[in-house]
Amino acid sequence: MMSLSACGTPQPFRKAVAGHAPSLPVTTSHDGLTRKATLSVLTYNIEGLAWPARSGRSGSLARIGHYLSELRENGKGPDIVLVQEMFSGSAKKAVLSAGYPDIVSGPNRTMRPVGATRDHLPGKAKLKRGELGLRFVGSGIAIMSRFPIIDVVKQPYGRRSCPGLDCLSNKGVMLAKIALPGVPVPIEMYNTHMNSRKASKAPKPRHLAAHDRQALEASRFIGNVTDNASPLVFGGDFNMKHSEARWEQFSRYHALKLVHETCSQVPSPCDVRMSW
Repeated sequence: MMSLSACGTPQPFRKAVAGHAPSLPVTTSHDGLTRKATLSVLTYNIEGLAWPARSGRSGSLARIGHYLSELRENGKGPDIVLVQEMFSGSAKKAVLSAGYPDIVSGPNRTMRPVGATRDHLPGKAKLKRGELGLRFVGSGIAIMSRFPIIDVVKQPYGRRSCPGLDCLSNKGVMLAKIALPGVPVPIEMYNTHMNSRKASKAPKPRHLAAHDRQALEASRFIGNVTDNASPLVFGGDFNMKHSEARWEQFSRYHALKLVHETCSQVPSPCDVRMSW
């Protein structure tokens, strides 16, 4: 099943038949006081930019969908996948072809932000780098889950919280509440794709200020919609690699534990891997 978007290929949406949730191993401590379940999460920027920004990706995207489907069918796939850059028709088809029973997408092209700042970014907006005030595509984010998604909340970033070519997409943040068998409360999965750096074609002061605004808006979004009784995972493409300035801004607003800091203990309590 698909939901219709404003134009182009529909955004992926799928809802499993009620009562068909897979099992999740839950272990009980020796004293019987605690129970533990392990969840695997993949965050994946599939590089599904649409033409003219990118071309020739159809074959690679089809292979991504096939590979995820194969892993899932063999019981080796991640329980939950957070997808970014799902812009082209081929990218959306790849997400559907992965075969996850529950799929939800982030803000579409026409969704409006709520409560965002109207202050101008440093420097001047320029039409030649895409700062038109128009959105040509949606957020490009989605969440796929083996387990039932019982609620979805989404919000685009502010119209003046984007720099350069990033303004052509309606980037934002989304929440999917997921019911895990044997777990008393839903888990909250957040996904986002924050603004780029050099790829935006905007000068550094402008794209750095935009990233700061998006970090604050994401923090406020989480604060407004979260249930403090639920476990929370915030993933996505934060565009902070090798940028101390962006990380400092982001961590100022988000009091969350960084996975790689938690998992750096020896022996490590978790299994975390990167593709680069």
